[in-house]
Amino acid sequence: MATEKVSILKAFKTIIWPRRNLVLLGLLLIVLNKAASFVAPVSLRYFFDDIVPNADYPLLKTVVILVAIAFLIQGITSFLLTKVLSIQAQYMISELRAQVQKQVLSLPIRFFDNTKSGALVSRIMSDVEGVRNLIGTGLVQLVGGTITAIVSLILLLRVSPTMTLLTFAPLILFALIALKVFKVIRPVFRERGKINAEVKGRLTETLAGIRVIKGFNAEAQEAKVFENGVAKIFKNVKKSLTATAIMASSSTFLLGLATTVIMMGYGGHLLIEGTITKGQYLEFTFLLALMVAPILQMSNIGSQLTEALAGLDRTEELMNKTAESDEKDRTQRLQRLKGDVVFSNVSFAYEEDKEVLHNISFKAKAGEVIALVGSSGSGKSTIAGLAASFLNPDGGTITVDGKDLAKIDLTSFRQFLGVVLQDDFLFEGTIRANILFPRPNATEEELQGAVKAAYVDEFTDRFDDGLDTLIGERGVKLSGGQRQRIAIARAVLANPKILILDEATSNLDTESEALIQKSLAQLTKGRTTFVIAHRLSTIRKANQILVIENGRIAEQGTHDELIATEGRYYNLFTYQARI
Repeated sequence: MATEKVSILKAFKTIIWPRRNLVLLGLLLIVLNKAASFVAPVSLRYFFDDIVPNADYPLLKTVVILVAIAFLIQGITSFLLTKVLSIQAQYMISELRAQVQKQVLSLPIRFFDNTKSGALVSRIMSDVEGVRNLIGTGLVQLVGGTITAIVSLILLLRVSPTMTLLTFAPLILFALIALKVFKVIRPVFRERGKINAEVKGRLTETLAGIRVIKGFNAEAQEAKVFENGVAKIFKNVKKSLTATAIMASSSTFLLGLATTVIMMGYGGHLLIEGTITKGQYLEFTFLLALMVAPILQMSNIGSQLTEALAGLDRTEELMNKTAESDEKDRTQRLQRLKGDVVFSNVSFAYEEDKEVLHNISFKAKAGEVIALVGSSGSGKSTIAGLAASFLNPDGGTITVDGKDLAKIDLTSFRQFLGVVLQDDFLFEGTIRANILFPRPNATEEELQGAVKAAYVDEFTDRFDDGLDTLIGERGVKLSGGQRQRIAIARAVLANPKILILDEATSNLDTESEALIQKSLAQLTKGRTTFVIAHRLSTIRKANQILVIENGRIAEQGTHDELIATEGRYYNLFTYQARI
C-alpha cells in the first residue's frame, strides 16, 4: 500500500503538477458541466408541484429557458473538455515517449546485452499509453464524478434524509468492493505489461530473422512460441476480467437495490403517507441517478487509472536506471585527443565471478595499429569494447592520454571514436544517409572523399539513384561486401582519433578486400586503431599483435617477431596459409 501511495504521489508530482493550470481549467469546466446537469432534475419538483397544478406559464417559460441554457452549457463544456484535455494528454504521451527513448539510449551497453530490443520498443510505445488518463478526461471525470456525487448527496438529504441513508448503504458496500478489486488488478496490469513486452520482443525478432526461420523450415516452431506467448496474455487478461466481472455484478445488484428496490418500496411508502410530494419523488429519483452514474463511471475510470499507474511503475523502472553520463566519476572533458591508450591489469566479467579477461596489460601509442587475434570467445571483442568504453573494467585501469577512461565524460571521448563492427548495422534509408550518419552536416566534398576512400562508388555508380538508393531494412538489398564498405565509409567520414575495426573485412570477397585494405591503410594513418581479424593476412603490418587465449595475452609482438617464435600465432598463420 505504501508503494502505491509513493507511485500516486510521484505521478501527481511529475505529471499532474507541471500541468496544474490545464488541470484546473479542466476542473472548472467539469464543475460548470456538472452544475448545469442539476438544473433539469431540480426543476422537476417545480414542474410537477407548482407549474402544472397552478398553470403558471411565466414560471414554465423561465424553467424551460434555464433548462435549455443548462443543456447548452453541458454541450459546450463537454466539447472543450474533450478537445483541450485529450489533445494535451496525447501531447504528454509523445513527450513522455521521447523522454523514455532518450533515457534508454543513455543506458550502458550491458543493459542492452541483457534486454530484448523488441521488449524495449513495447515499453517505450505501450507503457506510457495509459498515462493519458492521469491528465486527460479520466482524472477530470473522476474528480468531477466525486463532486457530482457529493452535491447530489447534499440535495438528496434535503429531500429525504431517511431515504438517502437507506439508498446510500448499498453504495458504500459497492465502493468497498471496488477498492478491493483495484488493489487486486494493479499487479495484474503490471504483469500484463511485462508479458506484452516479452511477446512483442520475440515477434520483432521473428520478423527480423525471417530468412533464418524459412531457411531452417522453422515457421511452425516460431508459431508455437508465439502461441505460448499470447496464451500467457490471455491468462493474465482472464484474471483482470474475473475481477472486473465481480465488480460489474456487484454494481448491478447493489446499485439496483439502491435505485429501484429501496426507491420503490420506501419511496412509495413516503408518497402514500404524504411525507413527500410527487415532484420531490421525481427530483430524488433523478438526483439519485446523477449520484449513481459517476459511481458506475468511477469503476471504469478506476481501472484506467490503475492500468496507467502500472504502466508508470514500469516506465519509472527505466527512468531510474543509471545512465552512462550519470556516473559520478566521469567529470573530465576532453578538448583534444592524441590517442595513447594503456591497459593496466584489466579484468572484466559479464557475470559475477566469471571473468572473461584476466590482468590484460599493453600500451598502444598514438597512431599505432593494435591487432587482436585468437579463437572465438577468447576476449578480443571485449577488449575492443573496453577501449571504446562500451564496457567498464571490473579491475585495473584503462588510460587515454594519461587520463583514467573511467573518469572521462563519455560524450567528449566518443566524439573522437569511430567503429566498424562485425555486425555492419545500416539504417533503413539511403546509402547517402547512412554514410552521413556520424556527421549529418558534412560537405558534399567530404562525403565524396569518404565514398572514394571506401570504394563505395565502385558499386553505387551502377545504381540508377546512386548514393540516394534505398537499401531496405538493415541494408537487406545490398550484398555483405557492399554493406561493409558503407560502414567503412561512415567511419572515414567520422575522422576519429581512435578506431575500432571488428572483423571489418569479414564480409568482403577477395577483390573487395584488396580495395578495402588500401582504404584502411589510409584510414588508420595517424589514428590509434584496434583491429580484430580472423584473416591474419590483413594484419601483417600492425605495430603490435596481441594473441588472446582464454582472456589472457598469450603472445605479443609484430608479425615477424611472432612468426620467429613459432608459437600460437605461427601455428594460426601457417594453418591459414595452407587453406
